[in-house]
Amino acid sequence: MKKLILLCLFVVGLVAAIFGFLNFQGLATKGEFETILLDFREDIPASVVQQELQAIAQQYNVTPQLDNKFSANDHVYIIKGDRKRLKELKKSPFAKVTEFIEPNYIYRIPNPGKTAWLGEFLSPQEDDDVNPSLKGPNDQYYSKQWNLHKIGVEGAWSQTKGKDITVAVIDTGVTRVRDLYETKFVKGYDFVNDKEEATDDNGHGTHVAGTIAQSTNNKYGVAGIAYEANLMPLKVLNAYGGGTVADIAEAIKFAADKGADVINMSLGGIGESQLMKQAIEYAHRKGVAIVAAAGNENTNGASYPARYPYVIGVSAFGPDGEKAPYSNFGAGVDISAPGGSDAGKILQETINEQGEGVFLGFQGTSMAAPHVAGVAALIKATGIKEPDEVLKVLKQSARVIQDDGLNYYGAGQLNAEAAVKLGFEGQITFQDFFRWLRDSGYLNPGFWIDGGVVALLPKLLMVVGSYLLAWFLRVYFPFSWSWSLSSGLIAGSSGLFFLKGIYIFDLPQWPFRVLGSSIPELGNALQGTDALNPLFASVLIPIVLMALLLGNSSWKWFAIGSTLGVAACLTVSAFYDPAVWGLGSSNMARIFLIANALLCYGLARLALQNDKQTA
Repeated sequence: MKKLILLCLFVVGLVAAIFGFLNFQGLATKGEFETILLDFREDIPASVVQQELQAIAQQYNVTPQLDNKFSANDHVYIIKGDRKRLKELKKSPFAKVTEFIEPNYIYRIPNPGKTAWLGEFLSPQEDDDVNPSLKGPNDQYYSKQWNLHKIGVEGAWSQTKGKDITVAVIDTGVTRVRDLYETKFVKGYDFVNDKEEATDDNGHGTHVAGTIAQSTNNKYGVAGIAYEANLMPLKVLNAYGGGTVADIAEAIKFAADKGADVINMSLGGIGESQLMKQAIEYAHRKGVAIVAAAGNENTNGASYPARYPYVIGVSAFGPDGEKAPYSNFGAGVDISAPGGSDAGKILQETINEQGEGVFLGFQGTSMAAPHVAGVAALIKATGIKEPDEVLKVLKQSARVIQDDGLNYYGAGQLNAEAAVKLGFEGQITFQDFFRWLRDSGYLNPGFWIDGGVVALLPKLLMVVGSYLLAWFLRVYFPFSWSWSLSSGLIAGSSGLFFLKGIYIFDLPQWPFRVLGSSIPELGNALQGTDALNPLFASVLIPIVLMALLLGNSSWKWFAIGSTLGVAACLTVSAFYDPAVWGLGSSNMARIFLIANALLCYGLARLALQNDKQTA
């Protein structure tokens, strides 16, 4: 029974990781859909495809149809259906003539949070006298765009403004409001209504497009990041902000074929699509940098399409530089950008419900993504063409956030000026590379171990300290070293701390925090906080382990080792980072940790003394 309890303690992290993965995979298959996609194999003759479609129509009483006029070349058809029909089709003979059969998931605008009418003083009236002394562009409300100042956009503008670069905005469409009159547009498409003019009937897409390339220096409204770039409006979301995977995938391929350099997708969902994945890979091969919003659920793991390979996933931070409360984080996040919060939203001109131009402040990762897309356009304008190189420049130029254990910020916070400067530098020499490593803090061994979350030195001191305590007691109470003692020393002092910095695609990150935590850290592993839970960072757990295992000839050494390990961990924490729930980082926290470390040491000594007397 005692062995079973200990085994449960040891594997709880592993079970949690497996459960988290299965649960996450389960969620990933529960996306919303009303139709089913059938992608027929390329080697199947058109006549055979038509025969199969007729058979499907008769058997399921449906009318297969192309999603739009661009779908014919791809042999992609859609039919009405639910999960039951999807399951039947996958097991039917029709599966043999298709590459895949999958849900035509509905992706949506991530909930953008509250919108704010910014007052009558922001009514769209031209006023040549607004902010006459403001440095930078002469746009009326540029001073209110904290987000552009936050990313150092003026320094980037001194070198490029994105001329001749095309950014595709895959969204609700774009309406040419007054502050987009001077912005250059190239032909787009409305995939929702199958027409060429992709106007906006929601307001989201126009707002997003403004951040990328709002007309600038026109004595009106606000500024955009790459305001000399071209916008390609591609409408895939309806007036209510929803759109299908088939439309989005087709829009991605359309953008790649029509010369887009950058794609922005401020939309998302939880269903994985092979069709969209293939479209993304197609665009990537054609040199398109693809940017997407991480999502607004404040969950660990970005939503699709930000989660796909070759997509730059963007999380959001507010005016204070802290993670926005709504922003997703963890796996799939490559970089962070201004997305706004209640303390300050992202201001752009868009449309209201009547289709009239208004200046509104939005917040969301939907607003963060176009910042990165705009800077990606600036990077492309420096001469860098390959999307992987664009991502490298974005990451290398980002402002590194050292203490980011939950991957709130990816490589860091977007830095337009540094990105453009790095883009113009061209090939990076080894000297430049190592200088960048040093300046960014990457040469700190603690960063390589755990992304800067766990400093290497304190962890080593905890492990070494636990062994020194055991060696000291061995002088008075001789015993033999064993695997159970060593594993206890490590479990109590440091845990497998290097696991905390691992991010595996499509996996939640919290199981790695559990597996990578020592016993005193288990109480705050799930929340990812720095302060220790006093119930775990005390002599309580060692007492429980002693009570359960002291009677076992082998496992008692794990109890003794873990007790000494906890003593070492609490001692080092008391001097290095004495943070405890309810006590803060005060001297009281330090006294609490030292007192419990001494109690743990005394408990281990008492256990060894009793063992010697018994022997």
